[in-house]
Amino acid sequence: MKKNRRIYASLVFFLLAMSGFVGYAQTRVTGKVTDENNQPLPGVVVMQTNTNNKTSTDGNGAYVLTLQAGSAQTLTFNYIGYDAVTLNPNGGNLNIALKPSSQSLNDVVVVGYTTQRKASITGSVAQVDMNDLQKTRIVDVAQALQGQVAGVFVAANTGAPGDGIKLRIRGEGTLGNNDVLYVIDGVPTRDISFLNQSDVKSMTVLKDAAAGAIYGSRAANGVVVITTISGSKGKANINVEYFSGFHQTTNLPKMLNADQYLTVKDRAWHNTLGNAANAVSPYQAARSRTDLADTDWLNELFETGKSKNLQASVNGGSDNVQYLISTGYYKQDGIVVQDHDGYERFNFRTNVNANVTDRFKVGTNLQLSFAKQDKLSSSGDVPGVIRHALLRPPVLGVYKSVTDPTYSASNPYTDLPFYTGNNNGWDKNFEFSSNPIAIVNFTNDKRKNFQTFGNLYAEYAFLSDKSLTFRSSVGVDISFSHNKNFAQNYGDDNDNNPDELYPGMGRNNKPNNLDENRGEVMNFTFTNTLNYVKSFAEKHNVNFLLGAENISSKSSAIGGSRQNFDKSTSGFQYLDYGSLTNIYNSGSASEFNLVSFFGSGTYNFDNKYFATATLRADGSSRFGPTNKWGYFPSASAGWIVSNETFMSNVQWISELKLRASWGQAGNQEIPNNTYQTLVSESGGIVNVVRYGNPDVKWETTTQTNFGIDFGVLKNRLSFTADYFVKKTDDILLTVGLPAVSVGVIDRTYVNAGEVTNKGFEFGLNFQNREHAFKYNVNANIATLTNRVNKLQEFVKNINDDQTHTRTEVGQPINSYFGLVFDGIYQTPAEVSTHLYSNANGALPGDIRFKDLNGDGQINADDRTFIGNPVPKLTYGFAFSSSFKKFDFSFLLQGVQGVDRYNDLKQIINFDSRPFNSMTSVLDSWNGPGTSNTLPRLTFNNNGGGNVSSVFVEDASYLRLKNIEVGYTFDVKKIGVKNVRLYASGQNLLTITDYTGLDPESTSLIDKGTYPQSKAFIVGLKINL
Repeated sequence: MKKNRRIYASLVFFLLAMSGFVGYAQTRVTGKVTDENNQPLPGVVVMQTNTNNKTSTDGNGAYVLTLQAGSAQTLTFNYIGYDAVTLNPNGGNLNIALKPSSQSLNDVVVVGYTTQRKASITGSVAQVDMNDLQKTRIVDVAQALQGQVAGVFVAANTGAPGDGIKLRIRGEGTLGNNDVLYVIDGVPTRDISFLNQSDVKSMTVLKDAAAGAIYGSRAANGVVVITTISGSKGKANINVEYFSGFHQTTNLPKMLNADQYLTVKDRAWHNTLGNAANAVSPYQAARSRTDLADTDWLNELFETGKSKNLQASVNGGSDNVQYLISTGYYKQDGIVVQDHDGYERFNFRTNVNANVTDRFKVGTNLQLSFAKQDKLSSSGDVPGVIRHALLRPPVLGVYKSVTDPTYSASNPYTDLPFYTGNNNGWDKNFEFSSNPIAIVNFTNDKRKNFQTFGNLYAEYAFLSDKSLTFRSSVGVDISFSHNKNFAQNYGDDNDNNPDELYPGMGRNNKPNNLDENRGEVMNFTFTNTLNYVKSFAEKHNVNFLLGAENISSKSSAIGGSRQNFDKSTSGFQYLDYGSLTNIYNSGSASEFNLVSFFGSGTYNFDNKYFATATLRADGSSRFGPTNKWGYFPSASAGWIVSNETFMSNVQWISELKLRASWGQAGNQEIPNNTYQTLVSESGGIVNVVRYGNPDVKWETTTQTNFGIDFGVLKNRLSFTADYFVKKTDDILLTVGLPAVSVGVIDRTYVNAGEVTNKGFEFGLNFQNREHAFKYNVNANIATLTNRVNKLQEFVKNINDDQTHTRTEVGQPINSYFGLVFDGIYQTPAEVSTHLYSNANGALPGDIRFKDLNGDGQINADDRTFIGNPVPKLTYGFAFSSSFKKFDFSFLLQGVQGVDRYNDLKQIINFDSRPFNSMTSVLDSWNGPGTSNTLPRLTFNNNGGGNVSSVFVEDASYLRLKNIEVGYTFDVKKIGVKNVRLYASGQNLLTITDYTGLDPESTSLIDKGTYPQSKAFIVGLKINL
């Protein structure tokens, strides 16, 4: 019996012991965490569910965690920007791929020379929504940024195909070059017009100096980092997209017809001093003529333009090699007749990445592009196609009568009004404007550019966990340009000089001439970086970067021109066939080098506290020995408040992050060797061309930024806000030396100016993807205040008479400067009361200007600042949605608080010459009380020839940049992944008070800008 009890007790003890062993046994779990593209995710928090037992992944995405007994045997994976996942290890090994959350489709952001998690970024960095970007259907990728990012102003210089764009990040920071720096796959450039929109994978805007300081001397105006699409693992994936559209003008002014024109000019003639009130004016007499036309010159000039685009790509690969090949073709014929305003571009790109070993990777990304442009005068510049279409009197026809003695089949266009014979024998009552259709026909300005852009890189991971990586890259940006402009002689002979060198020739392009130029630019970038990414003790994460870079740039150009070609057909439009008199040729070359060393470090504690510091040293050949090197530091910090323990019960807040940063960046965009004195030699005599300045140095932009990122509803609704102060010191100005002491020589560069930009930026995003109707809203708005703080001691202001602007301390850069409009004089008594001295002979009906100094006369002393060309407010609103297989999106974009000098308004509505006018002049002053806005019609000066605020207009606008609807077909049964058919509209609606052709024009003075066109596009996208 005792024996049985001992056996029973032993058995119970054994079972209890086994039970205790099982109860206290611990399971060791290992695994790897990646994103949806199989890329490792460092810093992912891996936690045993409902415990404080946790770890984080290392630089290779790997983790190890020993589970505690007596608690849930499941793991929860948390990573900012990705959906949290809870799983059972089942066997001690668990690999997992996290999916992006609704907050961000791409939480890893490409920044300076490396990538960072969005959570760890402490500077002001904005990632562009590529879904919104891809639907803009814009040929220039930079223009597609319109309305996408707070604080980024983008506008087309003109609407002409192939013309450039203006992009500004946080205002105008300098009096010189304000262009941003683009970095494409690690290769820097100032222009991305060659880039295919469909090749862009991501775009990141580095707005503040803390984010951009790593690029040093070229980052003062902001940086846009672009990565292009690369190959991916798996079977070949083929994408083909084609769209075609037509383009039309919009918002054209209403001009006078022939009857209205004759009425208006008759009134002007009778209001002109010296003409009898009861006399018959030439315009009244002209009504009996039978050769008058009634031409709508705008209708004759503009037509429906066309565009087409074809893109194709194939990508795929294995675990070791991934590839992508893409090609594209874009062509647009503009909205001006005769197809002399076209643009055409060909692209080819290849991308190959190979994993030679587990640690060694090599790759190349190379793009070839070829662009052709038929260039017209698109900004009111000579010969002014658009300008003359608005000036040309409607009584003149487009073509001459075949009975006209000056008619010829090769030159059938009307020119000088009503030609009657040699020696200026034409009717001067209709002015000497040019025929815009003839200008188009005889314009032959061809511009071509071939460009090679890309890089070759090698990358090696020294340690087994791949935490230490060395990367070496060679980038190239090589372009060859060829411009050829043959100016054909045409028009009526207006010779009245017996010594005329070319009698009998038309007055335009006398004599015919050819101007031809070729150039090449070669930029090479050699970059080496060492990157260390590591996690320690589960809570400490570091990312260190060291690098060196060498940039060399060489450019050369050669050109020549000749005149008086006996034969002008295309086969003879070469320099050899021109006259040997008045020969001109030129050749030049320049180069510069930039040597740089840089480093950055980011520290993250427990995914709550973040700090980043950078320093870059640049040595440039553009500066003298004493100031060759510039140093550009930055520091920033961030705090994710929502990750704190005390926030764990605040469930409605998904993310709350505070950011602060300070940094400096530079600007070296001045001509080469400005520190050196230039001389010339002629006949053994050496003359100074320009005195050098050995002390000239970098412009330095210092920027302070405070920001907050806030998210609720599991980050479906997110909000970001920034306040910044951006100050640029040592701005490079040119100073003229007194001619009495040094003679007339070129101006010398000095560091003297200071400009400040400051403002607020707000961004809002809301996503709803949980129902059949899915939609996304992106909105942004930014304010900007621009002020000049300082100029050089002997430069009180900088005047530009061509644009009617003045730059002066206390005002925005390039502010408009002139007289202030104060209505219209109604009676002689009003004139005499306002003007003690009427030196200009003002009469009732003339423009009244404010007498600011109270001296009883209107002169240059009464000028003041009358307008600001720098936008005070920019905004954008993007909406995209889908329901089942349908999708719909639109983009609104606008600016507020910006002025433009409308020179075109001045010359067509206020000029004292008999040009055509807008119909608004029918309501001009015609007696006391009839108008207080439009002066009397006259061929005398009525005040309209003065630079004044009456021509400075509010150029604010709201524009529907894009609207698109699409349908995706399910065609998998025939071996096609999907087919999407879409229809898109561009610039369909513009709301503005500006009376010029286009409020978006970037010119300081609008002399007749080629307008933006509205477009209707239909496209098809196929994924095989």
